[in-house]
Amino acid sequence: MARLLRAALLVAGLGVLGYGGYGFLTDPYITDPVSVLVWAGGALVVHDGWWLPLVCLVGACAVRGPVLRWWLIVAAAVTAVGLPAVLRAGMPRVNRTVLPLPYLRNLVLVLAATAGLALIVALARRWRGARGGVSRRAGPQTPSSGRPARGRKGSRE
Repeated sequence: MARLLRAALLVAGLGVLGYGGYGFLTDPYITDPVSVLVWAGGALVVHDGWWLPLVCLVGACAVRGPVLRWWLIVAAAVTAVGLPAVLRAGMPRVNRTVLPLPYLRNLVLVLAATAGLALIVALARRWRGARGGVSRRAGPQTPSSGRPARGRKGSRE
């Protein structure tokens, strides 16, 4: 079943990749595909060479709780995407339909909503731990042996 699912995901991914490549090569608005590829390569370098190591380093050094760590990653990603629109919202523009929304308010609302969700998850985890839930460090245990439970017999995953 897992192999079939992986094969289906591979075929779907290749299909989406092919559709994107077809759109990239046939889009009339893309007049210089090389500059688009240079931009994509630069974005890849910035993301994988700078952003991801920085987030991992800050998360590993500064934050111990997994919920707060994931919220900080989400907040940083949302801010990185939304900050250009927030910064350009006050600039004079010829076309009033460009950037017509209150982006600062919306960014704050998204950050508040994700912070509230993270708080709910953290409180639920704490409440579950206080009621004697399964320890995250020990993993699930079988009642008879006290050892961590394994997958089905004969399963390799």
